[in-house]
Amino acid sequence: MEKRQKVLVTGGTGYIGAHTVVELQKSGYQPVIADNLSNSSVEVLDGIEKITGERPLFEKIDCTERDALKGLFDKYGDIYSAIHFAAYKAVGESVAYPLKYYSNNIGSLINLLEIMTSSSRANIVFSSSCTVYGQPEPQHLPVSELAPLQPAQSPYGNTKQICEEILTDSAAAMKGILKVISLRYFNPVGAHPSANIGELPLGVPQNLLPFVTQTAAGIREILSVFGNDYNTPDGSCIRDYIYVCDLAKAHVAALDRLTGRDSQMEENIEFFNLGTGKGLSVLEVLNAFVNATGIDVPYKIAPRRVGDVEQVWADPAKANNVLGWRADTPVEDIMKSAWAWEKRIRGIE
Repeated sequence: MEKRQKVLVTGGTGYIGAHTVVELQKSGYQPVIADNLSNSSVEVLDGIEKITGERPLFEKIDCTERDALKGLFDKYGDIYSAIHFAAYKAVGESVAYPLKYYSNNIGSLINLLEIMTSSSRANIVFSSSCTVYGQPEPQHLPVSELAPLQPAQSPYGNTKQICEEILTDSAAAMKGILKVISLRYFNPVGAHPSANIGELPLGVPQNLLPFVTQTAAGIREILSVFGNDYNTPDGSCIRDYIYVCDLAKAHVAALDRLTGRDSQMEENIEFFNLGTGKGLSVLEVLNAFVNATGIDVPYKIAPRRVGDVEQVWADPAKANNVLGWRADTPVEDIMKSAWAWEKRIRGIE
């Protein structure tokens, strides 16, 4: 039997990380999760095991603690690939606590790079974000990888830009050792169709769909729509909402490319936008949820939120063509998956 290739998944009990671990297992990789559980729960491992029949390897460590991270590599010995999710990701919180974001998001990446590049080969898939594009000019919508990066509108977005610069400089300096694919996500939503894993924010949700489902479940009294006076058809912000299971599969495609299991890279660092290619407004998402589930969601218009861009959606052609990947799950199915997950965790029949 062929030995399975180990892959370190930092932040692997988080929302996107857990779904990616499922896809890695299904694709024949052996994920090793490193997570400090600061924004996730160890019970996520149970959900992954229910889906795949295999409990992933797990180490409770903080990736900003270099010795602990080095200890993981020493323990497993043959990890040459990593998918780096471990980062704080709330835009609003980053505006209030910038040092927390710079310390964690940048420090964890530097530790990972230093440890991995001390060996003969290092493959890194980096969890980036469309926030690196800021608010694109109208001529750059939909956003391709050729769109200029704009000054970040939040410390969170700035950490993603800085991390990409660190990766670019490192890749240039370490040709033959380091290979990187940076995946710039648009807005992940939904849950695994089994309802065994999904998005479980601690405290008040920072993302739209968990707030919608919690309001539908009666956990929240009313949904706040932040701004209805943007220059968009219905006045609310427009985003590219991508199903989390589709997003997870892109990480496997990127890893296949890095390791040579699929196609060969021409440069040792590449960037891909991950989205559907279609923008939906906040109010359109709300209506889609109501139509898919039949559950009414009360909402109110609230003031604009600091750090939000007006509208952004992806041109995913490069990922479609080079990675052979596509986000094509219907919006109705995404909404149903999110509601099934919310009902399961709340014990709603």
